[in-house]
Amino acid sequence: MPLCSTRCGKNAVLKRPKTGDALCKECFFEAFENEVHFTITRAELFKPNSTVAIAASGGKDSTVLAYVMKLLNEKYDYKLKLFLLSIDEGITGYRDDSLDTVKQNRDDYEMPLQILSYKDLYGWTMDEIVSEIGRKNNCTFCGVFRRQALDRGANLLKVDYLATGHNADDIAETVLMNILRGDLARLNRCTSIITDSGDGIPRVKPLKYTYEKEIVMYAYFRKLVYFSTECVFAPNAYRGHARVLLKDLEKN
Repeated sequence: MPLCSTRCGKNAVLKRPKTGDALCKECFFEAFENEVHFTITRAELFKPNSTVAIAASGGKDSTVLAYVMKLLNEKYDYKLKLFLLSIDEGITGYRDDSLDTVKQNRDDYEMPLQILSYKDLYGWTMDEIVSEIGRKNNCTFCGVFRRQALDRGANLLKVDYLATGHNADDIAETVLMNILRGDLARLNRCTSIITDSGDGIPRVKPLKYTYEKEIVMYAYFRKLVYFSTECVFAPNAYRGHARVLLKDLEKN
């Protein structure tokens, strides 16, 4: 194995997709965490003594976000009060299982957890909606409901910020989707690191410049518990076409 690029004297265990550096685990952790810290401080995402709800799905992005936010909050004394906010869409075989992971995150990271369900908010589960409309445009419906549910949850918790786990790959996919659809309004704002849905609670993206591959590597080497099963309705999503195209371009 090659030596770590930082000349710490240890053997490298990975090659960073973002920089090409060969790093040991400890140096990779430090580089990854420092970059998220730099993103937070450069964009001034949070004010001291604020409360932050982390949108937690149990997946790799939100799990890494929760872990890193807790770590950086303690390391750099952000003076933030952190919550986990999860939405139960009512998707059998997917969300019911992933919520178990979120509850594990709650215990591991010692953060309060609030779970809101589509059933309680709207009177419908996503399974019931799909049974009525069929397997078409499911993600469009779910996306609208989920965004509104997160806003309601943030208001219920009376937080100052809502942090989401959107990463660089997600944003690239969204840019491509909006270009293909000719949606200039969304294209104009989809790369913003801070957005406001109109309720006065900003949404922030601390992982905006973080590659998906590195998030997976970080979760793996940190031995974080996360849920990796794809939503049963996701294969029909328009986003999937943009994702495949980007992966093919990257591979080429």
